[in-house]
Amino acid sequence: MAAVNHTSKTFTLNTGAKIPAIGLGTWQSQPGEVEKAVESALRSGYRHIDTAFAYQNETEVGVGIKASGVPREQIWLTTKLDNPWHKRAAEAIDASLKNLGTDYVDLYLIHWPCSTNPNMKEVYSDWDYVDTWREMQKLVETGKVKNIGVSNFGQKHLERLLADSSCKIVPAVNQIELHPNNPSPKLVAYNTSKGIHSTAYSCLGSTASPLHKDATLLQLAEKKGRSPQQVMLVWNITKGRSVIPKSVSADRIQANYEIDGLELTEEDIKVIDSMQGRFKVCDGSFLPQNYMEKVFYHDDE
Repeated sequence: MAAVNHTSKTFTLNTGAKIPAIGLGTWQSQPGEVEKAVESALRSGYRHIDTAFAYQNETEVGVGIKASGVPREQIWLTTKLDNPWHKRAAEAIDASLKNLGTDYVDLYLIHWPCSTNPNMKEVYSDWDYVDTWREMQKLVETGKVKNIGVSNFGQKHLERLLADSSCKIVPAVNQIELHPNNPSPKLVAYNTSKGIHSTAYSCLGSTASPLHKDATLLQLAEKKGRSPQQVMLVWNITKGRSVIPKSVSADRIQANYEIDGLELTEEDIKVIDSMQGRFKVCDGSFLPQNYMEKVFYHDDE
């Protein structure tokens, strides 16, 4: 039997587009580091780069893409609409494209179901993510955005969005936090039931993750002759989710990509699924006061 090849694997979205199973995430990557990280990832074989206007690193991402020498059309590029720009999606994508130095993105996501005024302290009383989605849909017609989706949406958000008469396009992707201690099986199942692909961010548990030292993962990694990080990536991919591990270290970027040939059996998956610890890396605490509970309804468990 041929060894499984995760790095060339893609998932077909509800638009017919194919998103690579593994990409490089750039959240929390510091200025001066992102350009080299993106260049290194693309030279290592990655063909999927994820960024966001809110990360304030789109310009460096664009420079890194050009420096890699990999043709733009071979790269899946995702960026995200920031909360204060919800009423100005057309302006926002133009700003991101200028930063990135490209004339289109493969995927444009509503970063949070939270439409705020420019100072991020208050939410609009006359506008929310359903209104924003109406504007996102218009962007597809411009050719500047190939696919549209959402991020950090719970089931209640999606139910409300999909039920609205203005929703003509089902989100292609819901990018959510997914790792063994935040597995969100109900939300993932709901996404799947609606034809929405799940992309896993913080898929390794993020910086200083306790998962790297988890006894269950260490034991399984030792059995497979791999690292806990590689096991976690393949766990998500095997379950049908794309992953965007973040790093600015060339060695770690390379190690995260060296997952071909690693196979997890149904029993291995059950072992990881049964892990008991729970934590959330991105809790939305930066959102306007008294709004956080409207983002995380705890329907992602």
